This record gives sequence, C-alpha cells and structure tokens, in this order.
Amino acid sequence: MTNFDSVLANGVFDATSGTGEFDALAELAGDLGRRSFDARVGCRRRPDTFDQQLWDTLVASGLDRLTSDADNQAGPAELAVVLYWLARSSAAVPVAETDLLAAWLMQCADIDVPAGRPLTAGRAVGTALGGLVTGVASAVPWARSAARVVLVEVREPGADDAALHVGLADPADAVVTDGMNLAGEPRDEIAFAIANQMLRPVDASVVAEYECRGAWARSVQLIGALDAAADSSVRHCRERVQFGRPLSKLQSVQHTLAVMAGDIERARAAVTLAVAAATDFGFGDNRTEYAVSVARAVLGPVVGAVTGSAHQLHGAIGTSIEHSLWPSTLRARSWVDEFGTVSHHARHVGRTVLGAADAWACVTGANWR
Repeated sequence: MTNFDSVLANGVFDATSGTGEFDALAELAGDLGRRSFDARVGCRRRPDTFDQQLWDTLVASGLDRLTSDADNQAGPAELAVVLYWLARSSAAVPVAETDLLAAWLMQCADIDVPAGRPLTAGRAVGTALGGLVTGVASAVPWARSAARVVLVEVREPGADDAALHVGLADPADAVVTDGMNLAGEPRDEIAFAIANQMLRPVDASVVAEYECRGAWARSVQLIGALDAAADSSVRHCRERVQFGRPLSKLQSVQHTLAVMAGDIERARAAVTLAVAAATDFGFGDNRTEYAVSVARAVLGPVVGAVTGSAHQLHGAIGTSIEHSLWPSTLRARSWVDEFGTVSHHARHVGRTVLGAADAWACVTGANWR
C-alpha cells in the first residue's frame, strides 16, 4: 500500500528522512534540480530561459514522461515527487506540461507523441473558415521552447461542428508572441491556423480533466516552492546576526517561522490528499477533482502568508533576482492562479459539499470508499 505521506516529505520543518518508498526517486530529482539551480546562479533573467541541459538529463533518466510512457509503469505519486523537487529548485523545464497535459491530450486524440521533445498545451477558441480553424491561445507555458503546442480547441457557436477537438500547432509555423508571468516564466500567445482534417475530436470531459490535471500539477509545484521559501528563510535567520545574536534567536522571528511551518504543513496535507486521489481514482474522477479544489482552496491564503513572511524575514535582500528566495516566491504567486483561481476552486468545494447527499461524509472523505 502506497504511503502518500512520503511523496511530498522532506520539507524544511520535517524531521523524518530516508524512510519512504520514494526516497531514491526524490534523491535523483532533487540532485538534478540542485545542479540546475547552482548552474544558473548569476545567469537568471526575465524572462526565464529553457534549461536544455536539465531537460536532456531528464530525458536520459526517463523523468520527462513518467506517466504518459507506459514502459515507466509510474503514476501520479511518482510524478508528484519529480514535480515537487524540480519546483523546489525553480527548474526551468515544462515537465508537467509535457507529461501530464500535452502527451496525455495527444494520446486522447490518437496522435503520436514525439519522444524526448518538450511539449506544452493551452486552451483556445477557434473560428472555422475556409477549411481552416484559426484562433489565438493565450498564456501558453513555454510555447517558444516547445516542439509542439497541443491545443484544446472549441469551435465558436454557429460553426459547422461545435464538438471539442484537439489540434497540434508547430511554433515554427505559428505566430508566437513572447509573454511571461510574474516570475518571468514564459507564458506565450500563439496564433494558429490548423486545417480541419488535422483536428481530432475528443470527448467533452477532456476539458474538465485537462483543468484538473493542470491544477493538480500546480498544487504539487506550489508545495515545492513554499518549502524552498521556508528553507531560505530558516537559513537566513540562522546566519543573519542582528542586535548581537542570530535573527532565529528573536522571539518574534521564531513565532513567524512557527506560523509559516503550520501554514505549509496544512497545505501539504491537502495536496497529499489530492495526490492520493489521483493515484487511487484517476484524474477523470469527481473525487479527484474535489480533492484538487480543496488543495487549491487551502493553498490560496497559505501562498500569500508564507511568501509575505519570507520576504519580511529576508528584508530587501530577498527581492533581488539573484537571491534564491525570489524565484520561489514569485513562482508561487504566479502558479496559485493558474488552472483556476482560488475563488473558483473554493466555489467548487462549496457546491460539491452543499449538493452532496451526506455533507459530512463528503467533507471527511467517508464516501470515497
């Protein structure tokens, strides 16, 4: 039986180590992430640049497509370990977009998935005209660096076919306008024109699962980013001497760190539940969708509190692009609103509980059995 508590373990406030079934994978992913982070010290800029060396290493290690390649025999728990450690190191590679979103969408549409190439996915509403479907997809992660962009495309009302389709866009043949999120990660706009015969119909449930998968991935990554911020805060407070003693000896600082620890562990528990649900039921199950929304609703206020406290503890030094805190906190601030805002997920939790035959069983998870 899988011990899901070990999936997102090794937080800065976690005293346990070396006791989980995912230790070897965590050690590998953590080592790759740390090497990437160290290699980019002094080279960070906005927008962030794709880490080709890290990507090549992930491909060679088989970590680029853990869940979408059946030969790996891996599931959401294993992917969560990799996403967590890469996020903790602010890695600049689209693993979640490639494995969990784009490759899965291509498999749903019976499209061959190119091996070893970075992929990404985005949603767009297209217009059918003259045998082509044209449109614009906004805020597509890493579109400029992807070999293929997989579009979940819905034709506008009044078109000949209002069904849901998946299409491929080659960034080399499309118009890509560079953009970025708060952390400087590429979030590009891509204008596409795809021939009707190149579109593949998929079931309408694909959109809901796509959003669930994306929100799940960002939840896992958020825990990694928050742990990185906490780790930086603890180290800074131990090393920084003020008024003749380390900051960590000041009672107010100790209180701030304690509150930070409680907030992160509360969020970790919620995300661990979402990892367990995805593993047990799959991403297309209502129970997983509910668990993901719970995690995102919990993460919303936690992200603001933890990142704010981290910068308060660091002072002005934490705002530098070269400081280790900066990429973690700004990624967290950016990710928390991707694939559904906090209020969107909170409303979904409320509607689910209020609409349940047994609200208490819904809240406690008793009806999951």
